[in-house]
Amino acid sequence: MKRVIVGMSGGVDSAVTAYLLKLAGYDVIGVTLRTWQSADGTESRCCEITDARNIADQLDIPYYAVNCLTEFREQITAPFVEAYLSGKTPNPCILCNRNIKWQGLLAFADMQGADCAATGHYAEVLRLQNGRYTVRQAAHSAKDQSYMLCRLTQEQLRRTVMPLGKLTKQEVRQIAEQAGLPVAHKRDSQEICFVTDGHYADFIAEHAERELPPDGDFKNQSGETVGRHQGIYRYTVGQRRGLGIALGAPAYVQKICADTNSIVLGAETGLYHRAVLCSDVSFMGIAGISGGEVLRANVKIRYRHAPQAASVTLSPKGTMRILFDQPVRAAAPGQTAVLYDDNACVLGCGTIVCAES
Repeated sequence: MKRVIVGMSGGVDSAVTAYLLKLAGYDVIGVTLRTWQSADGTESRCCEITDARNIADQLDIPYYAVNCLTEFREQITAPFVEAYLSGKTPNPCILCNRNIKWQGLLAFADMQGADCAATGHYAEVLRLQNGRYTVRQAAHSAKDQSYMLCRLTQEQLRRTVMPLGKLTKQEVRQIAEQAGLPVAHKRDSQEICFVTDGHYADFIAEHAERELPPDGDFKNQSGETVGRHQGIYRYTVGQRRGLGIALGAPAYVQKICADTNSIVLGAETGLYHRAVLCSDVSFMGIAGISGGEVLRANVKIRYRHAPQAASVTLSPKGTMRILFDQPVRAAAPGQTAVLYDDNACVLGCGTIVCAES
């Protein structure tokens, strides 16, 4: 009987994951990685320990809570804040999955003599014919989380089980209800887990370890000042609402210039670009791209973005250039571009540095 560590958040997805694996004959151990607690004691939606412990008790499986607060602050929340202060739009969940969740779960698995770790993510782990492991998009596309898993390592994927990849959210809730799990209809979290009230700018202001960027100029595409912004960390590329400025026509954030503490506004048409450049490139379903090779892929430039056909090349210095067949909207520096093949398997990813016309 294989022993498996199940990461339990206190939600319905991880509860059903533990239930299905126990039903399949696994020796299941539940664990919650305690990653964040606000000043008022509010827990992250990823580590609601009371609910997770109650689920484990009901399933009659051992349960542990592991403290990762320091690692999470150093590797996730501090870089998240710094990125926004620098005018970027990061996705902390991607790094958290690799550096905190999987690293913590597999380290605990080693301590417990477990073969693998399991999570309630909506995605599938596959081993391809080339011998490499990858993540494939979930059957339920509306809940697919493969984008968030794009930086998992080959060793992490080799030891990962994801039982929900072929299920819909409705099916998962039905399983939980039939099993009598108390979280069957618990609402999903829609925000970053440590920003419990959804107010990103307030979180950044509270946790910044350096002076906040001051107010600065809104500029039009001709470089003329057209108003004042309230700090570059309060804005992201593509934003229209909350600008606090009336220009007689809809205005969108087109570029955030940290070096001049200014924000460029313009019409929506200015948000569309044919290419993006990426740094911090990593590969999953393939080992890499050779010099001069052009890789065809379907690329997402943010989580809620339909994959778009593109040609991908890699420079000798490791910078990835993605040339889209059709222009994409609002490519934001700091976000992650994820490459998929035609079978919806992750090939690799990179961090967006800038967009090109």
